[in-house]
Amino acid sequence: MARSKKSPAERRDLFWSIFKEILGAIALAFVIRAFLLIPIPVHGNSMSPTLRQGDYLIMEKMSAIRRFDVVVFRGNDGMILVKRVVALPGEEVAYRQDQLLVDGKQINEPFLKKKKVNGIPFTGDFDLKEIAHQAQLKNDEYFVLGDNRHLSKDSRSFGPIKAQSIIGKAHFVYFPVKDIHWIASRSN
Repeated sequence: MARSKKSPAERRDLFWSIFKEILGAIALAFVIRAFLLIPIPVHGNSMSPTLRQGDYLIMEKMSAIRRFDVVVFRGNDGMILVKRVVALPGEEVAYRQDQLLVDGKQINEPFLKKKKVNGIPFTGDFDLKEIAHQAQLKNDEYFVLGDNRHLSKDSRSFGPIKAQSIIGKAHFVYFPVKDIHWIASRSN
């Protein structure tokens, strides 16, 4: 049985069909990479044990920020930082006797494995008035802390972060392979 030869017009149509599919796949990959699943390297150990130096995480820019989300943002010095949101716009925030207080209510932090280190509170006492000279967060501000409170440079040192400085939310560690995991985030 002889193989039928395609005419030049059929070959051209096939070529352009394949070309359009490849171009569409590249465009889709670009959109996903640019807006949905953005790889970010972790620098430092301020989020340990949740995130460690050298981890690479997947971040997205589309969903709303909630309490205990891990966010990626640009600090005042231009550095890219990764921290956990503990207070939302319009809320009062404080820490007393190793307990997070939001609007005067105790909030459990299930992602923290320890509360004291050698008898010393894991998170020292503070309140928003001491740090930012305001009673509550403004409508465009979030209060962020690192999970490794003793080593973290966070809102306790640089104040609340602006919503516009948030690049996205971290969801998943994909490298190194032995450390692949979803990033725990629980809203109250």
